[in-house]
Amino acid sequence: MTNYRRDHTPGASWFFTLNLAERRSRLLIDRIDLLRASFRACMQRHPWRIDAIVILPDHLHALCTLPPDDADYALRWRQIKSSFSRALPPCEPLSASRLSKGERGIWQRRFWEHRVRDGDDFARHVDYIHHNPRKHGHVERVADWPWSSFHRYVDAGILPVDWAGDGADMAHGVGEW
Repeated sequence: MTNYRRDHTPGASWFFTLNLAERRSRLLIDRIDLLRASFRACMQRHPWRIDAIVILPDHLHALCTLPPDDADYALRWRQIKSSFSRALPPCEPLSASRLSKGERGIWQRRFWEHRVRDGDDFARHVDYIHHNPRKHGHVERVADWPWSSFHRYVDAGILPVDWAGDGADMAHGVGEW
């Protein structure tokens, strides 16, 4: 079995990407209520700060900061993915491997993480997260995608509502605070 080496820096900020197994699915936005409930349940048991997030039909990106004495982001994602999957009726096709392990076929097994190095890295990832629905062609304006922390940034006065409207002004995003 592959032994993945992960950084376990307590209190760090992390950028994550999690994908559904079926990349043509709309499950995350069709069942956003279940996804939100899964996040809430996990955060009650294992708090962390979600600095930025976007939910797309088949994947999500999040920038999160763990408490100062905690580095267990894998536990949080395992709980969120498990809670979401358990709330859905079993109807997905399962491979022999997943069946033998008692797994559902909702999520890809692994996720991608990157420890944020500094303020510029943080700002670049927030911008990437907020621009992602436009990048994938879901909307023409970032503000038109409802499942994004972009709206929180606008409400706080950090970003203008027309930020990255044509993609040309991304360099004037979060990195300017």
